[in-house]
Amino acid sequence: MYESLLNLSSDPIAEFEKLQRELQHVLGTGLGRPGSIRALASGAFPAINVASTPSSMEVYAFVPGVDPSDIDLQIHRGLLSISGERRPARSTQEGNCSVYANERYAGPFKRTVSLNDQVDTDKVEAHYRDGVLRISLPRREALQPKRIVIQ
Repeated sequence: MYESLLNLSSDPIAEFEKLQRELQHVLGTGLGRPGSIRALASGAFPAINVASTPSSMEVYAFVPGVDPSDIDLQIHRGLLSISGERRPARSTQEGNCSVYANERYAGPFKRTVSLNDQVDTDKVEAHYRDGVLRISLPRREALQPKRIVIQ
């Protein structure tokens, strides 16, 4: 129990993350609460990853079982909105089916990502493949880092 007091790490961030994991283990993250400050509660649909490169911002939305025509992407006032609907499985719609467990989310969904002022909204591209929606938001060319050649 007092192991962390005897073996103090030189990385306070790592110690804080370890403490956070231990608290989550003891208290549980059930109750619909998120596992971290920036994440949504477990089971939020669709799950998303947001990454940044020197030339763009990349958003990955994991939407298995959703037809791309059922997904709506919009950018308005610095917010990227991903919305749509996931249809229920056919077996649960049939009248002669007894459902014992239904863990697959079905119904309307909406996720919103805040964009910074560096994104060039006129050059946004979205691609859907194997249940993953990849949205590439390039940075404005004037704001991208430029290498200067020394002569």
